[in-house]
Amino acid sequence: MHDVSLETSDPAAMLEEIVRLRGEVVRLESKVEELDRLAHRDPLVPLANRRGMLRELETMIARHDRHGSPAAVLFVDLDDLKVLNDSFGHGGGDAALMQVANKLLEGTRANDCVARLGGDEFCVLLDHADEASALETAERLVDRIASEDFLFEGLPMPLSVAIGVTLIQPGDTPATVLARADKAMYRVKAAA
Repeated sequence: MHDVSLETSDPAAMLEEIVRLRGEVVRLESKVEELDRLAHRDPLVPLANRRGMLRELETMIARHDRHGSPAAVLFVDLDDLKVLNDSFGHGGGDAALMQVANKLLEGTRANDCVARLGGDEFCVLLDHADEASALETAERLVDRIASEDFLFEGLPMPLSVAIGVTLIQPGDTPATVLARADKAMYRVKAAA
C-alpha cells in the first residue's frame, strides 16, 4: 500500500499517486466486470444462467409494459437427461447439454436471450415476438435438436426437448411468466 500524505507539497509525488490510483481504478473496474459476467453466465454452457436470464426478463417485461411490444418466453426441457447420464456417463450428459445449448443459440436471433436455468432446463426470451412467431420458433428448435445426428464418443446419442411457450402479459412478473411457461412445457410433455 502506498502512503502519500494529502498535505505533501511535492507535485511530482502527487501526480505519481494520481496515476497509480487511476490505474488501480481501471484494474478494479475490470475485475468488477469480470465478476458480473461470471455471476450471470452458466459455468458449463456458453449461455446466461438463471440470474442473467432474470435480469433480461425483467427488462423485457418493462419494455412490454412501457411500449406494448410483444414478447414471449420458451421454457425448454431436455428429455431424459438422467437416462443419458446413466447410459453415457456424466460426460455424455454434459455433452448433451452443450449440444442443446448450441442448437438453441443457432436457432435463435442474436438479440434473443438463451439461458440455462439449471439441470436440464433452458429458457429462451424472444423480444418482439407474437404468438405465431414464438410457436414457430419453438417448433423449429424442437425439430433442429431432434433431427440432428449427435455422436458422443462415436456413439449416437438421441436428443429431444419439450418446449412450453407463453407470451408476456400486462402485470406479469418474472415468476408468473416462468410459472406459466413451465406449465406449458409440462402440457407438451403430457401430450407426447
